[in-house]
Amino acid sequence: MLSQATGYAASAMGHIAAAGGKPVLVKEIADAAGIPPAFLAKIVQSLARKGLVATQRGVGGGVTLSREPSQITLFEICEALNDPSVESRCMLGVSACSDDRACPCHTFWTAHRSEYHQFLHKTTIADIAAFETRRRWRFESESRSKARTPDDRG
Repeated sequence: MLSQATGYAASAMGHIAAAGGKPVLVKEIADAAGIPPAFLAKIVQSLARKGLVATQRGVGGGVTLSREPSQITLFEICEALNDPSVESRCMLGVSACSDDRACPCHTFWTAHRSEYHQFLHKTTIADIAAFETRRRWRFESESRSKARTPDDRG
């Protein structure tokens, strides 16, 4: 499972990608994604230091992706934020995972960690952006339906 920070980063980057290259303010991303703004600002700083996003202050500023959404993977985000899920740790979390120190979970985790990492390598921000766009469209559609009065529904 991804850490909360990594999940927030993926969601935020999906929102940025959905903006089509236009800079997006951290506050707008936070509101759209339901992320605490101060926490998101720290995440964005980390992503910018690692070169995954670019930030610009001032009028017309905001956050943009540094590369095409289809070229940024979840694995890269995990690495940028030091997500424990991409480390070579024992599933029990007590030390480095190795054949020399094979805990009861070792055989299972070795096989599944590889599958998990493959998934993270093939899943991109473009995939997250498509999901976020569908989710936002569904939410806005439901909100419009609830806002209508019985007379408007005809």
